[in-house]
Amino acid sequence: MSTVGDRLQDTARQAALALPDVSHGYPFTPGLDVYKVVGKVFLIITGDPDEQIVTVKCEPEHARALVRGYASITPGRYLDKRHWISLGAGPGITERLVTDAVEDSYHLAVERLPRRDRPGAR
Repeated sequence: MSTVGDRLQDTARQAALALPDVSHGYPFTPGLDVYKVVGKVFLIITGDPDEQIVTVKCEPEHARALVRGYASITPGRYLDKRHWISLGAGPGITERLVTDAVEDSYHLAVERLPRRDRPGAR
C-alpha cells in the first residue's frame, strides 16, 4: 500500500522523533521543517501542501538505486544530488520505506559526528 503526502510526512516526523538526540525547527524558512542530530541535518520536510516531500541523506549508490526503482523518489531537492534524495507520495512508497530512509539518514549523520558527540556517548 502506498502512502500519501500528509501520511508520508507524518511517518517521517514520527520516525525522526523516535531517534535519540533529535531536534527540529525552521532555521531556513517557515515552510521547511528541519530535523537534526547534534546539529547535523538528516531530514527536511516541506510544508508546501502542493508538493509534500521529505528529503533525506542517502549513500550515493543506494540513492541511485532508489531513484531508478521509484518514480516518486528523485535526487535531493536543493541539496547535493549524490547524497540526498527526496521522497514523494506514489506507487511503492510505503511507511516502512519512509521510516527506513529516515533511520538510514540519521545513522549517516551520526557517523559523521566525532565519537564524543554521538548519541549515547555522553
